Amino acid sequence: MDYKIFFLLHMIGTAAVGFYLILPFIVGGVQKLSLGAQEGAVNTVRVANRFAQYGLVVQLVTGGYMMSKGEYSVPWMIIVTVLLLAMFAFGGIMSKPLKSALAGIREKRDVKPETAKLRTFSSLLALSLIIMIFFMVYNQVI
Repeated sequence: MDYKIFFLLHMIGTAAVGFYLILPFIVGGVQKLSLGAQEGAVNTVRVANRFAQYGLVVQLVTGGYMMSKGEYSVPWMIIVTVLLLAMFAFGGIMSKPLKSALAGIREKRDVKPETAKLRTFSSLLALSLIIMIFFMVYNQVI
């Protein structure tokens, strides 16, 4: 019964982290918006990123528990752990450009350097999540 509860929590965490799949598209369209809309979009991304970071914590705890109860290969466990840690890092690093972009928009200055960083990190997050999903579905590959 414990496993099913952890699996449910893991799926809820997956829903929170799923934001990272659409993030590159959101960030890519921010520059085309009016200044007020840019501020709202960047602030929304900042809040959603924090929410997704909490989802990653849920993934770490529940996934760690489920790995301890299952039979997975060591290389598979290493790969998914490294991918999860990379997502933590990319999401955390992205918080500074988000804050800088928000401040720049409020000051009405050019935020192209910040949005370039956001595009890079959002793409890395989406790619990491896609690779993670592949290994979750095909956990017997390695």
